[in-house]
Amino acid sequence: MRDYYDILGVDRGADADQIKKAYRKLALKYHPDRNPDDKEAEEKFKEAAEAYEVLSDPSKRQRYNQFGHAGVRGAAGGGGQGFQDINDIFSAFSDIFGSGGSIFDEMFGGARGGGRTRRQGRPGNDLRIKLPLSLEEIAEGTEKKIKVRKFIECETCTGKGVENEATDFETCGTCQGAGEVRQVSRSVFGQFVNVAPCPTCRGEGRIIKNPCSECGGEGRMKGEETINITVPAGVLEGHYLTLRGAGNAGQRGGAPGDLRVEIEEKKHEDFTRDGLDIYHELHISIPEATLGTEVDVPTLKGRARLQIDPGIQSGKILRMRERGIPDIESSRRGDQMVRVHVWIPTRLTDEERSTMENLKDAENFQPDPSSLADRKGFFSRVKDVFS
Repeated sequence: MRDYYDILGVDRGADADQIKKAYRKLALKYHPDRNPDDKEAEEKFKEAAEAYEVLSDPSKRQRYNQFGHAGVRGAAGGGGQGFQDINDIFSAFSDIFGSGGSIFDEMFGGARGGGRTRRQGRPGNDLRIKLPLSLEEIAEGTEKKIKVRKFIECETCTGKGVENEATDFETCGTCQGAGEVRQVSRSVFGQFVNVAPCPTCRGEGRIIKNPCSECGGEGRMKGEETINITVPAGVLEGHYLTLRGAGNAGQRGGAPGDLRVEIEEKKHEDFTRDGLDIYHELHISIPEATLGTEVDVPTLKGRARLQIDPGIQSGKILRMRERGIPDIESSRRGDQMVRVHVWIPTRLTDEERSTMENLKDAENFQPDPSSLADRKGFFSRVKDVFS
């Protein structure tokens, strides 16, 4: 299978506009209207569409850059094997081809052959949902199955809106099947033609005589669908994953909408996040800070042993390298920061108070901030071993 960047003729750092421009150029060159009965041109047209399908979507492009074709298997049109139907390409890329399904519509104002091709049904609306994730799921990536309430295709009529498509539709009498109406007006600047969807058939060119008894001619019904979502490692709160065709079903065979999944980060009991780094607040006692100790600390992959050197000061931050969140756009990974807090007791027994009184005037217990600068490197040593 050819590299998608090679297919479009762009480098791996190309931006969205460059990718779109390259695809439009290829789509125009190999468009079926320009190459009738040319199987080779049709395959190149599908190949370019598949490449654009992946590289125009930021989340799919990231997975492709990281894992190649295996990372987007099942994500591109045609289940990862390329688009199987030219009409699928027109439906998926209406922003490229226009509502008439052809580049020539855009170039010549939809006038080719006396009018635009009528559209089939009405497209479904996009949906937007929020997906809460834990820091552990964000750090490693995850697969989620969610149930979405939406319009789904009617099983009785398989989305057509009628039981017998050949006999239960009739040509619209207002537009005579064109799906559009035209009004000609004249002014001092010349003649203007206003083209609008037919108000009777809403652009379909046909009306229903005998609607499906189950969906009433809509071709869809309210229902629920279980959807699989692949979340790459390193996503940020507010990131969107776009699942093409997973939105509301269209009416009477219209293209389905998309599902936009917004990432929402759950509050964590042990960590706060700052970009790729995570912070943990560690509380230790005065004797532990004075004498040094080993403590168990949580990480995103379990617990670890952390060495605390004698004489550590409250507020000191210890770094556990590459224990944080991975960068979604590179191989870099953040760190885990452990901020040390020395716990000062608020209640003492008589014996404890007497001990503290004896230490209060001891030379080594007198504050000496100037000595900390010399020991800065000494206190930064961290020993962490998974138990």
